[in-house]
Amino acid sequence: MAILDKPGVVDAGCFALPDHAVISLEGRDALAFAQAQCMSDVAALADNGWQWSGWLTPKGRVIALFAVLRLGPEQVWMLVPDGDTEALAARLRGLVFRSKVKVEARPDLHVAGAFAAPEGARGAVLAGDAASGVELDLGDGTLPRRLRVSAVAAGPDPAAQARWHAFDLAHGWPRLPPSQTEAWTPQQLSLDRLKAYSVRKGCYPGQEIVARTHFLGKAKRGLVLFGAPVAPAAGSDVLGDGKPLGTVACSGDAAGSGFPAAALALAVLPLERDDSATLEADGRTLAVLPLRDGLAR
Repeated sequence: MAILDKPGVVDAGCFALPDHAVISLEGRDALAFAQAQCMSDVAALADNGWQWSGWLTPKGRVIALFAVLRLGPEQVWMLVPDGDTEALAARLRGLVFRSKVKVEARPDLHVAGAFAAPEGARGAVLAGDAASGVELDLGDGTLPRRLRVSAVAAGPDPAAQARWHAFDLAHGWPRLPPSQTEAWTPQQLSLDRLKAYSVRKGCYPGQEIVARTHFLGKAKRGLVLFGAPVAPAAGSDVLGDGKPLGTVACSGDAAGSGFPAAALALAVLPLERDDSATLEADGRTLAVLPLRDGLAR
């Protein structure tokens, strides 16, 4: 059964992603508001297009990461993993002023995933609509994944949810816990790999810092994927030969990732470093792993 064939029925292959939620922007100025606040070039999206994005502080630090979905000329969704959408929506509403846009957290919408090819979505083009449900292609060209947002909740599957999380980490999509809010710049999280920010569009919070870092070549740290016997806590120091070298941004189980490790971690480290150093976090040895490609949109 196609994921969007019967809006009131859950596809048997889907499982709940309760750590994902939606914020909707609706109204005449929805696109303009999203363009002014998001770090990606939302104005470049056509209807039914989507892209990775985020919201920054004026100092260029990441408040939240999300996917931006353009459902129409007056309707934009932000698909937020790991964030408090009620609090985030409240902060965004404080910036509406006279704009004709309604910003709402949408607890009535449920997010589900499946390790299967999408029925209609392809790459950065979504399928469906707000009424029947929306489908995204979140595969990497080798391993298929589809994500659905609709009014119907899927059943829980903790093992599949952990595998989904591991896939994100393996491909360099940071799953930031609350402790890492406003800790990192887009460059430090290597979000250029996912085309998640723009250095050429007009003003947005943090744009000056992001553009200056890009054009002056001052990015000194970036994202590194590690394997570990146990997931180190976000915020833990990464030590190189016993000396502080970087910081863990997020971590989780390596379930189904195919890597020879029990856990994965994304850490921010200097771009220039001694690769022969013994690396550890939380007292456990880390092994550098290659970040996988294919998730850029």
